[in-house]
Amino acid sequence: MNSFLSVLPPLLAIVLALRTKQVYISLVAAIWLGWLILNDWNLMAGTVATLEGFVDVFKDAGNTRTIMFCSLVGALLIFIQYSGGVQGFINRIELRMNKWAKRGGGRDRMLIEIMALLTGILLFVDTSISSLTVGTLYRPLFDRLKIPREKLAYIADSSSAPSSILLPFNAWGAFITGLILAQGVERPFQTMFSAMVFNYYPILTILGVLIVVLGRKDIGPMAKAERRVREQGLLMNEGAQPMVSDELISHEMKEGVKPRAMNMLIPLGVMIGMMIVGLAATGWSKVEAPASFLDHLSRAHRYGSGSAAVLYAVTSSLFVAMVLYRAQGIMKLSKMVNLTLKGISELMPLALLMMLAFSISAVCKELGTGVWLAGVTEGWLSPELLPAVIFALTALIAFSTGTSWGTFAIMVAIALPMAQVHEANLFLVVAAVMGGGVFGDHCSPISDTTIISSMASASDHIDHVRTQLPYALIAGGITFILYLILGMLLH
Repeated sequence: MNSFLSVLPPLLAIVLALRTKQVYISLVAAIWLGWLILNDWNLMAGTVATLEGFVDVFKDAGNTRTIMFCSLVGALLIFIQYSGGVQGFINRIELRMNKWAKRGGGRDRMLIEIMALLTGILLFVDTSISSLTVGTLYRPLFDRLKIPREKLAYIADSSSAPSSILLPFNAWGAFITGLILAQGVERPFQTMFSAMVFNYYPILTILGVLIVVLGRKDIGPMAKAERRVREQGLLMNEGAQPMVSDELISHEMKEGVKPRAMNMLIPLGVMIGMMIVGLAATGWSKVEAPASFLDHLSRAHRYGSGSAAVLYAVTSSLFVAMVLYRAQGIMKLSKMVNLTLKGISELMPLALLMMLAFSISAVCKELGTGVWLAGVTEGWLSPELLPAVIFALTALIAFSTGTSWGTFAIMVAIALPMAQVHEANLFLVVAAVMGGGVFGDHCSPISDTTIISSMASASDHIDHVRTQLPYALIAGGITFILYLILGMLLH
């Protein structure tokens, strides 16, 4: 379908979500509208197609793995709290903060926020693992220091995808390299790396977090959130609907258990380590003619399956946690089963939201939303304007569809041939596609990375989107201007 109708479903989802704060209803309405359009406005056929579309989500192995991962994370969150791991970690950090305070620093809040940012950047191997770890590790500390949940979600979100796209030794790098290769570029990996110096949006996003943390200068809804905490002591808005329940994030530890940080750090460390192993294992057989073992290993990471790796990682983490806690006598098998089921049930709303996000992405693909948006501007672009317009268009598509990867697949196939025809700077155009995808995904309330950041931080999802949006728009606006300038200078 090549018409304006193709953008109506994602627009409806975004407008309804922002206006009503009911993201589930907004997504269902948008998905139903999409299938109505595809079925020539036949109510019965459109409704049946909507239901079948939900079922079809699980036909894709990657979707199913991601939903399973999101569910099992709930079990892990309860495990590390019940075992005393979270409390042990908090105790250690508090001891460190007391030492800083004795030295006259008095900057506990700033140091914790910087630590959260650095943790997110260091976990560039996967956006989900990055957001999840930052939220899980630092939420109790942010709560203790009276930092709004929206700020934690902002830091988690702003350090995950930006670091993954800037340090592409992960599934992101492999995916983008493959897309560039498909366009006939002889040295795709080198092309992607050469484009990194022009990938301004993720760089500015991370710098923006540093400026906010060090300068204590909040703007817009985030400033209101900070004022709310100072004046009312509320970590979230009244009537806010956090992505996870208080019971999940504040589960009591077992009575009589000694708080030990290792009961949290070991399972999380296993999850991060197994993520790296999982990427290598799933990509190992896809490497052709490796020069050495290290070459085989590095290339395997680029070809690995991110969805498989995160599922294997959280499963391994749960297994290690069970063995660790059983060895300490913290819980028996029956308690493990009960806590696992409880954790999964607490994250069912997130699993449902992920299913709806995948469903609307599928509808947008059927409607050709991204292709239509790209085609609208394809005919009138000049070489000088190409990088800036490609950045804006990629951001719009990612914002509308909620997926940076799906947007990359659309825009690389359109932008690279256009760059060659117009003799525009190829590295600038590749960077514009990568940065634009992250920008739009960063702003979208239907993005899986935005959803996971809200979940991990136990923040109201729409409040997270609203508070993050001004910072994202500033970074995006500066990036757009830079591409305009460089498009003229480097052509």
